[in-house]
Amino acid sequence: QVQLVESGGGLVQAGGSLRLSCAASGFTFSRVTMKWYRQAPGKLRELVATITSFLRSTNYADSVKGRFTISRDNPKNAVYLQMNSLKPEDTAMYYCGADLMTTMGRNYWGQGTQVTVSS
Repeated sequence: QVQLVESGGGLVQAGGSLRLSCAASGFTFSRVTMKWYRQAPGKLRELVATITSFLRSTNYADSVKGRFTISRDNPKNAVYLQMNSLKPEDTAMYYCGADLMTTMGRNYWGQGTQVTVSS
């Protein structure tokens, strides 16, 4: 079955950095667009970054452009989110997502990893 396991969250001061990781299994990782989402308390889940499969094209929410970088390692079935210049408003639960709508009829998310940025 599809499994997505996030790690790397934590507490960091404003201006600091964190690197989130997501280990994927249960599908052909190299063929799937991967995404990072976040959800802050009382807010809707927000798409933060996307990376496609073969071309590894990336796209970012305006709020994180220039600060966050999404990358993937296909042999390791892993996707990463490097977060620099963190702000208190980046505080949220971060989720790794796999776009499996075409092959499995739905998208999948992991359990999330908490990122807290103190001012």
